[in-house]
Formats: sequence, structure tokens, C-alpha cells
Amino acid sequence: MRLTTKGRYAVTAMLDLALHADQEGPVSLADISGRQGISLSYLEQLFAKLRRSDLVFSVRGPGGGYRLGRASSTIFVAQVIDAVNESVDATKCKGARGCQHGVTCLTHHLWQDLSDQIHSFLGGISLADLVARREVQSVALRQDEQQDNRIAADTVW
Repeated sequence: MRLTTKGRYAVTAMLDLALHADQEGPVSLADISGRQGISLSYLEQLFAKLRRSDLVFSVRGPGGGYRLGRASSTIFVAQVIDAVNESVDATKCKGARGCQHGVTCLTHHLWQDLSDQIHSFLGGISLADLVARREVQSVALRQDEQQDNRIAADTVW
């Protein structure tokens, strides 16, 4: 199965945004970058695509950042992956049916069916479902504490 960094990072960033949606004000990409270890310039590219798909909206000005475009219960992992022009593909030919010297291979339809099942599975998992998971909350708490420690260390002379 092929899911590139782009799709993984988009889902990670959106989950981070959903986890911090209750805080006062929008979430900055710099904060997401710090917590998730994703480059700020890469996040800017991803969020431009997520914004075009209405999954997020930006808030300009001091204290600006991003908010979810709608309730986290209505944003599904497959939609995030699709928004960044990513696909979940288990075929060797990337779905083009040219797996074996330009023609469909013997197992193409099996791998295509698997790809469809994975997409369907991810289409049934919302950001709210992920936020509700205890292990996700535990990791988010650890990341928040680490970021707070980095900020505190940076402010000490």
C-alpha cells in the first residue's frame, strides 16, 4: 500500500488542529509544526489545499491561524487524504492498469479492491473519532508538554 508523506502529514496536521480546536483562537501552523515536527513551509502547502476543499479556514491578523471548516465529526480521514490529491493505492501501476508491460496484471483487481476497502475504511473514521481515542489524547498531552518545555527553555536567558 502506498500512502505518501503528504497524506500522512495532512491527516496528522488536521488531527492536531482538531485536538486544539477548543483552545481560544485559531491554531497557528507554527504551533502545529512545533508539535508534529512538520516543516512550516510544507504545512503551508498542505493547508492551501485543505482550505480549497473547505476543510479548514484561515483567520488573518495577529493571533491568526486556522480553524476546522466544519465540525470534526463531519471531517473524515479519507476526505483529508483526497483534499491533498493523495490516494491510498495498493496497486503496482497506481491504478492505471498497466501493471505488467502496459496491460493489466493477474492480481490488479485484487489490489484495486484492497485500495477501495482502505479508502472506505478511512472514509468511516472522523477526526472526532480519533480525538476521542485515549491513546491519541495521551500522545497529544505529551506533545503539548514538550512544546511548553521548549517554549519555556527559549524564553530563559
